[in-house]
Amino acid sequence: MSEIKWGIIGCGDVTEIKSGPAFNKVPNSSLVAVMRRDAARAEDYARRHGVPKWYSDAQQLIDDPEVNAIYIATPPLQHEEYTIKALAAGKPVYVEKPMSLNAAAAERMKAASEKYGVKLSVAHYRRAQPMFLKIRQLLREKAIGDVRFVQLQMLQPPNPALIAASETNWRVDPAISGGGLFHDLAPHQLDLMVYFFGEPAALPNFDGVRTGQGIALNQSGTSAADDLVTGQILFKDGVVFNGMWCFSVAEQDKTDLCEIVGSQGKIQFSVFGSTVTVVKNGTAKELIFDPIPHVEQPMIEQVTAYFLNKAENPCSAEQAILSMRIIDQFTS
Repeated sequence: MSEIKWGIIGCGDVTEIKSGPAFNKVPNSSLVAVMRRDAARAEDYARRHGVPKWYSDAQQLIDDPEVNAIYIATPPLQHEEYTIKALAAGKPVYVEKPMSLNAAAAERMKAASEKYGVKLSVAHYRRAQPMFLKIRQLLREKAIGDVRFVQLQMLQPPNPALIAASETNWRVDPAISGGGLFHDLAPHQLDLMVYFFGEPAALPNFDGVRTGQGIALNQSGTSAADDLVTGQILFKDGVVFNGMWCFSVAEQDKTDLCEIVGSQGKIQFSVFGSTVTVVKNGTAKELIFDPIPHVEQPMIEQVTAYFLNKAENPCSAEQAILSMRIIDQFTS
């Protein structure tokens, strides 16, 4: 095929700006159909975005002969089901993060991709953004020497502005999201750690299986989900990661900070911000990146090229499963 003609399963609020419009803005790509269980809202989305077709049934969109690739943007509960159905129909899949409810489901999705011989890519879209490509370059160039450890803090009040608006607060229903706000935001952060530092090492005293360890608590009791998570990772190259996520702090205490500390300096940035600070020899240098109107557009461009056999997979199932395992281990 010479063009990817996309269908979206789950054309909800998160696709309005961050991803949906981008499918018509990258080369050899167009959005031809959308699906949402609420037929009136699916029709409204299609009308507003100039999409030719809309459905209220996912299987009908998957079976549409004009659609030759599927973007799954439902809550995580449906990722496995719809991914496997699309793969079985021979349609390559680009699935939102987190890849699934848990690592076991992600493994089944990977197995289905291999069984049917159909491509699968995961929407860890920060991998394709200039800011994080620059950080990766700085690390490879040893701009701060040899990396020793990473310290990450994500402290937010209840209902933080970082979370996209939705009709229901499904993100704090573990049956739908896999957990709480940690499961919504941490996949971005943990995937970047895998992207920067590679595969985690097996921790000692865990039979060579466990790669991360953590504590998860429901401190506020405002939902069924944990709202505090801490975790540690040891990467194979010796880098140690320490993370703290808390979603019940006061507004004035909110923090989004990642520090990568090396033998000659450190790199500081907010995963959900636009500034990188490199501190070396007592001097701080700021790198400021322009906002991206549709934050997934660089990734969608890479995925489109991959589906057209013109590029490598920008985030494979195998890569995404690494961060899914870490999430499971932090919260088990």
